[in-house]
Amino acid sequence: MATIATAAPERAPQRWYKILYVQVLIAILIGAMVGCLWPSVATSDWVKALGDGFIKLIKMVIVPIVFCTVTSGIAHIQDAKKVGRVGVKALVYFEIVSSFALLLGLVMGNLVQIGHGLAVKPDAAAVANYVKQAEASKTVDFFLNIIPDTVVGAFAHGDVLQVLLFAILFGFSLMALGERGKHLRGMIDDVAHAVFGVIAIIMKAAPIGAFGAMAFTIGKFGPAALGNLIGLIALFYATAALFVVAVLGLIARVVGFSIFKFIVYIKDEILIVLGTSSSESALPQLMVKLERLGCSKPVVGLVVPTGYSFNLDGTNIYMTLATLFIAQALGVDLTFGQQLTILLVAMLTSKGASGVTGAGFITLAATLSVVNPALVPGMAIVFSIDKFMSEVRALTNITGNGIAAVFVSWWENELDHKTLQAGLNQSTVSTSIDSGSTMR
Repeated sequence: MATIATAAPERAPQRWYKILYVQVLIAILIGAMVGCLWPSVATSDWVKALGDGFIKLIKMVIVPIVFCTVTSGIAHIQDAKKVGRVGVKALVYFEIVSSFALLLGLVMGNLVQIGHGLAVKPDAAAVANYVKQAEASKTVDFFLNIIPDTVVGAFAHGDVLQVLLFAILFGFSLMALGERGKHLRGMIDDVAHAVFGVIAIIMKAAPIGAFGAMAFTIGKFGPAALGNLIGLIALFYATAALFVVAVLGLIARVVGFSIFKFIVYIKDEILIVLGTSSSESALPQLMVKLERLGCSKPVVGLVVPTGYSFNLDGTNIYMTLATLFIAQALGVDLTFGQQLTILLVAMLTSKGASGVTGAGFITLAATLSVVNPALVPGMAIVFSIDKFMSEVRALTNITGNGIAAVFVSWWENELDHKTLQAGLNQSTVSTSIDSGSTMR
């Protein structure tokens, strides 16, 4: 007797108030209101702890995720040359796109000289801590610090670059073991499944974290904190938007998709970053979504974690733009040679910045101290609004790293275009993370 195929019942649409990005957006708005209306409440230790606690929860699992995804991605590749090829392509892409970000910030800073006539007296003491950290961040030390003293120490301190180095070496070792390493590879895959399950649980607290972070920010700094520096914020926002639409948009068009559809696709992660001011808070979910979008698993595992230290487009724009702004505000005329020095120095200092809030300010101190030490006290001018600018730095960074993974997958001929278009054209993108969808 012939069997009649029956279509699987369609899943009922998710109620709007259960969608993660809607919850995060509402939490951000409520947090802003609380910060404006009840600043004393918003700046309490408990409210601040909501945002800080959520970021700590995410950072808690970043190291095992980076280790598992990178190790597994390399170990499952049969050809060792492919890993090196992907790494070289990623670094070439990072340097070219980062150069465009630096140049765009420099051009906009010269065209719109918003710093001239700014009557602000810098206070060197306000940024002394950042300057000390910057002075300690020498280029040679940065490369030496990539090598951990011990493997356990790299994991214990949560240094992503050190863990990344060990994961690459461990992945090659597993690859060389061949069939003998099969069980260990499977164990690492299982650990990754479990860790992504932890992420799924943590993400339920994203609205609470976004509320706490936004309430504290508005309560502490308030609309008045913007003051006459609103022009710099607006210029930075506009420059970052121009970079995303023009530069990243052109890259997306070369691959064959729309940058606007991609932004909609990662809207959950963008709102989480907006609430926490840290692009690292959305790293695990971004990696999952990129694989769902048809990107090669090994490419995602290599490009995205590496990009968080080597492909910080928002931080690059900020450094050149802020350097010119400070010079203009202090009445220091930078020569053409000094402006070229900004590009070269910023290209190096930005490599040590991660997606954590405040890292961009530290790299700015490192850049200023090399270009012209007289500019370092001027960091106090932008200190009060750095929190507002870190939002856009993080948003630009996460968008740039997402595009980088798609582009390198396309460059490797390992991008599933049908899956890509289907994912971008979906009217509703699932916001839950399936712990079994990543480590296939």
